[in-house]
Amino acid sequence: MSNPSLLILPGDGIGQEVMAEVRRVIDWFGAKRDLQFDVSEDLVGGAAYDAHGVPLHDDTMVKAQEVDAVLLGAVGGPAYDDLDFSLKPERGLLRLRKEMDLFANLRPAQCFDALADFSSLKKELVAGLDIMIVRELTSGVYFGEPRGIHMEDNMRVGVNTQRYTEAEIERGARAAFEMAMKRDKKLCSMEKANVMESGILWRDVVTEVHADYPEVELSHMYADNGAMQLVRAPKQFDVIYTDNLFGDILSDCAAMLTGSLGMLPSASLGAPMENGRPKAMYEPVHGSAPDITGQGKANPIACILSFAMALRYSFDEGAEAARLEAAIEKVLADGVRTGDLLSDANSTAVSTSGMTDAILAALDESL
Repeated sequence: MSNPSLLILPGDGIGQEVMAEVRRVIDWFGAKRDLQFDVSEDLVGGAAYDAHGVPLHDDTMVKAQEVDAVLLGAVGGPAYDDLDFSLKPERGLLRLRKEMDLFANLRPAQCFDALADFSSLKKELVAGLDIMIVRELTSGVYFGEPRGIHMEDNMRVGVNTQRYTEAEIERGARAAFEMAMKRDKKLCSMEKANVMESGILWRDVVTEVHADYPEVELSHMYADNGAMQLVRAPKQFDVIYTDNLFGDILSDCAAMLTGSLGMLPSASLGAPMENGRPKAMYEPVHGSAPDITGQGKANPIACILSFAMALRYSFDEGAEAARLEAAIEKVLADGVRTGDLLSDANSTAVSTSGMTDAILAALDESL
């Protein structure tokens, strides 16, 4: 039986630095837990443009379709700002999502106890926070037609179209309900059914799917109220299901409740492959951070937690994912901090590789 396969796409900026740390964690699981992966590596984003003149080479796209999971670092940077829209590094990421049909984006917002003071909200509002936002990822206003900028009555007009089919809403809803079943069996669906026809359809379809998950408590909320409630009382939520645009906004709002984008992973899941595993890509929420690239200041935790999500959702290694997450929690509780998390004199400042050193030591202690 062959080992599960993993394609690593470090990308640009600190993506390359944090992915090097993930490789060390993968090696630890191979050596200490006999979890062997067939790992390959390729280019995406600006790195791919520099090598091939496109943000994602066709051969890389083929590899991504064939492996069990893709792990991506980050894309983009000032050097690519003046490129044509079709060649910008982000187009490589969007192509991966679209052609792999990764329709369910999982964005956890978890606040480790040791970092509760980093949130802009009061500690009691965020301590113990554990939310999962499921965002529909391959349709909606980002992909709808018609779109573009044209002249109308001697004036420029920008057009984007919000479009959803019943099937697109339903498959994302099922992913959200399945997630709720594995957690606290509580799901809040967010849309704008009061002013958008797509929101009316969204609410209708989610309600229909709910019939197959009677154990789950379902509620509906307008997305603007949802944003307010995330700031007012975030722990009222467990799983949130929403569309592409609102999910983009709400997940970033929830992310900052935890105090640092450098801590947050994500997973994008598609339909099951022949081996039963979903097509999947995992990536940290943070960007390429060109201002600190190459300085050993990047926080690798979000990328390492993205690998933990891969262990859980692609490789059925939930216990090992929990082991890795517990190691990270211990390191943070011990006061080990990269620069983005330094708080007081009791913290121990470490470099990017120093943080991984501490995590690997905690993993050793877990054996």
